[in-house]
Amino acid sequence: MARPGQSAWLLLAAVVLLVASAATAQDCVSAAFSSGRSFLKCNSLSVLGASLHWTYHPENGTADIAFRAPSGTDGWVGWGINTVRPNQMQDTSVFIASQDGSGVVSVLSTYLESTSPTLTPGNLKFNVTVGPSAEYSGGAYTIFATIALPGNNTNQNTVWQAGPLSSGSISRHTTAGANLQSTLRLDFLSGASAGASNSRLHRRNIHGVLNAVSWGILIPLGAIIARYLRVFESADPAWFYLHIACQCSGYILGVAGWGLGLKLGSESVGTTYHPHRNIGIAIFCLATLQVFALLLRPDKKNKYRFYWNIYHHSVGYSVIILSAINIFKGLDILKPTSGYKTAYIAILATLGGIALCLEVITWPIVLRRRKRDADKAPARNGAGWQHGV
Repeated sequence: MARPGQSAWLLLAAVVLLVASAATAQDCVSAAFSSGRSFLKCNSLSVLGASLHWTYHPENGTADIAFRAPSGTDGWVGWGINTVRPNQMQDTSVFIASQDGSGVVSVLSTYLESTSPTLTPGNLKFNVTVGPSAEYSGGAYTIFATIALPGNNTNQNTVWQAGPLSSGSISRHTTAGANLQSTLRLDFLSGASAGASNSRLHRRNIHGVLNAVSWGILIPLGAIIARYLRVFESADPAWFYLHIACQCSGYILGVAGWGLGLKLGSESVGTTYHPHRNIGIAIFCLATLQVFALLLRPDKKNKYRFYWNIYHHSVGYSVIILSAINIFKGLDILKPTSGYKTAYIAILATLGGIALCLEVITWPIVLRRRKRDADKAPARNGAGWQHGV
């Protein structure tokens, strides 16, 4: 049974959710349309400030739709249904609203067989029984049409976009941030939506978190442990096991994030972030070489141990530097709220501050130890000569 304090928090959370839902619904329902048009259902779409309004007619499987999205007069907006695959603009039957230099608004109906910015009128993969038409008012386009839902199925993969015009022609939209999150699987009968876009965004977030925690935190932390804790004789061999634990955990999580990134890349047909992808592959290869190098680690007294240490340190620090660069590139692609980038900068600053403090603390210890060892060596040599050794 929940305690009184827990019950109060649960009640407060429920009230907040209800208020938020009501505010969202009101924002969607309060929209007004020209010519006295009205619609029974609506959905305030998650990104680009867009909303979709519709009335579904089960007797013939059609839906009256109105798609509204903000844009300047020098931009365009589009809405469509993808009958082939979720969360993709390619293979989408789409309506695109724009206007010419004289302010005349028009609608282009086209089927996107590729992500080419060159668009021509084409046959849609569903029937259009009325329209399409569009109007521009209050800084937003509204597209109207009556369509026959593909396959007479009320669950459809909907896609929407917004972008600029160039010399009066439709130009490619931004391929980052909100423009990669503008898909939704919608039930035109119940109004329920499932996250085609949210699912992809969720996986992108997981990819980012895994890589930030593994390559960006655990691996540098393991390097700090190996460099500084080994100086303290009381920390031996605990520092070694902590170092291995951090590096192995970081490698496992990093490989999982890397694999998820490859999967996301294979799903983004026509969109490839080459620097981010190439650096990620380089990090994976170097880290894998580092793992296998542990199996070939010579004994401390082996003459090749010096060269192995050079290899181990250079590859390790290369992975750390490349990881930090690639995490920032990933943040620029994902474009989360600024707090995430600030948080990662704070983490890097904290790790750097810890390393700097330990550098100051450990160097005197190392210098004293070197001096002590240097003093012992002549003493041993002198004693040996006196005793005829």
